[in-house]
Amino acid sequence: MLNKLKRIDFGIMLILGLLMVISVLVVRSATYGNPMYPNYDLKQLIFFLAGFAVAVFATLFDYRFFLKYWYVLYGFGVLLLVLVYFFGVEINGARSWFKLADGLLFQPAEFMKILLIMTVASILARRDGDPLSFKSDLLPVAAISLLPFALVMIQPDLGNAIIYIVILLGMLWIGRVKYWHVLTGIALMVVSLILFVAMFNTYNEEIEQFLSDKGKHHWYERINTFINPETASDDAKHQSEKSLIAIGSGGLTGDGYMKGDMKNRRFIPYPYSDSIFVVIGEEFGFQGAALLLLLYFLLIYRMIMIAFQCTDLKGSYIIVGIVSMFVFQIFQNIGMMIGLMPITGITLPFISYGGTSLLINMVCIGLVFSIRAHQQDPEQAT
Repeated sequence: MLNKLKRIDFGIMLILGLLMVISVLVVRSATYGNPMYPNYDLKQLIFFLAGFAVAVFATLFDYRFFLKYWYVLYGFGVLLLVLVYFFGVEINGARSWFKLADGLLFQPAEFMKILLIMTVASILARRDGDPLSFKSDLLPVAAISLLPFALVMIQPDLGNAIIYIVILLGMLWIGRVKYWHVLTGIALMVVSLILFVAMFNTYNEEIEQFLSDKGKHHWYERINTFINPETASDDAKHQSEKSLIAIGSGGLTGDGYMKGDMKNRRFIPYPYSDSIFVVIGEEFGFQGAALLLLLYFLLIYRMIMIAFQCTDLKGSYIIVGIVSMFVFQIFQNIGMMIGLMPITGITLPFISYGGTSLLINMVCIGLVFSIRAHQQDPEQAT
């Protein structure tokens, strides 16, 4: 047990400690004086401390034991996604959470991320590093990924659904997908995107009416604001415009901690969660945002180095899946705040307030630690 704990990457632990300090401070600033969010900074600190304990605890378990039963874990995750649709609580128009206790929620879509990573890694590793076959490899993992994608879209939770696809693509790339499969996939995505934009603009009013009838008018507003910002309503552009103004006003050094004008006047929706990068940009400026990005870079770099050192393909695949998930979430969250990406409900990893997402992210880190700790006995790999 002691030898396994010594294998923990303390560089990653230090980075996470710094991210914890940033998160707690910024969550406090984002919620200060707002009675709707009492003690969110303290709750975030508790979530982080619990997350560190989970990460260290996960290090002691051999990740390969769980991979033997990937089909059970995958089935359990899918079952949770089905049950939450019928028995979950609805928040902001999405039925995505189980209420475990007063003020304690659990989001199965977050949990499914790590189960999907382990499932895809187990299937891809069967090729033992050989190029992937379309029929026996690509089709099965695509079907396995599309099922939770569809279930999460029904909730609806577009952000997490997209992450499933990103995880799949990242793992397929490192799994030695054939180049002509990649080119075919890229061509299909480009054609699909062009057709989507053309159809959206051609049948704009019909799509708006359809989504409004289904109670999903906010979907239309988010897509239309990104594709046609000049025609979007003031309400639809509110978050993106105010975010850009707030980040721009921060300049090089920012307005100062807890002194963000746009944030204090409550022009920024969800400043403690989806829009937390806006608070960082406004109060700490370019320097604060650059420091955060540097910490993210170092975290991803350390994880990739551990993947390179793996003697077990499954371990490498798992780390690549986790890295793909983190990189996309960082890019999407920051990108939507500066106008590069459409608005979605994706949070900023290790910074945004949220118990389920933070704990799942820490479980992912614990899984990386477990992979590193158990490379000393590669003969036991399955």
